[in-house]
Amino acid sequence: MHSFVIKPQPGALGEVLSADAESVGFDYLSFRVHRLLRGEKLTDDTGQSELGIVVLGGRCSVTSSAGTWMNFGERRNVFEGMPFALYLPIHTSYDIVAETGCELALCSSKADRLFPAHLVTPDDVEIEIRGGGNATRQINHILKPEFPAQRLLIVEVFTPSGNWSSYPPHKHDVHNPPGEVDLDEIYYYKIDQPEGYAIQRLYTADGRVDQTLTVRDGDLVLVREGYHPVVAAHGYNCYYLNALTGSARSMAASDDPQYAWVRSRWKYQDPRVPLVTRQ
Repeated sequence: MHSFVIKPQPGALGEVLSADAESVGFDYLSFRVHRLLRGEKLTDDTGQSELGIVVLGGRCSVTSSAGTWMNFGERRNVFEGMPFALYLPIHTSYDIVAETGCELALCSSKADRLFPAHLVTPDDVEIEIRGGGNATRQINHILKPEFPAQRLLIVEVFTPSGNWSSYPPHKHDVHNPPGEVDLDEIYYYKIDQPEGYAIQRLYTADGRVDQTLTVRDGDLVLVREGYHPVVAAHGYNCYYLNALTGSARSMAASDDPQYAWVRSRWKYQDPRVPLVTRQ
C-alpha cells in the first residue's frame, strides 16, 4: 500500500524530495524539489517526459537543447510574489544554474508528443479568486488546459489563515467528460511560518480511503483518488502547488454531493485575498 505523504529531508540541499510515478502509484506524474546554492548547477534530461520547472524562490538560468533563458525568477519565496515557470518538452537536455540561492519544483509527466519550450512569466499567470466566505482562496494558473502541452497541468493555491480550500470537496478519479476526468495530483505545501500547518482530508464515498493528514511546510501529499479538501490552521497562511496529469487535458472535477450545497451560501469573498499580486 502506498503512503499519502512524503516528507522532505530537513535542511537538505540538492534534491530534497522526490516522488517517481512508478514508486508512488501514479500513471504519468512525477515530482521533485531541488534547493541550490548560488552558482550550483543541476544537469538532466527530460527523456520521455514533459517538464514544468516552477521557481518557488530565487533566480536561475536554464541552458537547454530547446533554448536558453537567463536570470529568471523574482520572488524570494512563494509568499512574496508571482511565479515564473519554464516548460521543457520531451527529449530535452538541460542545465539549471542558480543565480541566487533558489528552490525549484520539477513537475513532470510521461508524454510522447513534442511541444515547444516556453517561459511562463508572472504577466502570463491568470489570478482567480475562487470560493466565498471562509472558503475564499487564490488560484494562480501556470499551465492551464489551453497551454500547449500533452498532459501536464500546474496551478498554485494560496489559502488565508483559517480558510478552507479545495472546497466543497471534489474529486477527479473517473473519466467521464465533460463533468469529470481521471487525474493524479500532488499537493506540495508551504506555510508562512515554520511552526504552522494545514489539515487535509482524503476520502472516498465508499469509505475505502478515509485519511485526515496534518501537513507542514515542505510536505507532499499524493492524491490518487477520492475527495481532498484542505483547511489552513488559524494564524497561518497556506500555499500549495498542484501538478496534475491524467486521462484528458482538463481540470474537470465533481463535488461531493453531500457538501455541494455550500456554494449557494457564499455571500461575499474574503477581502484578504489575493494574498500575492504582480509587482
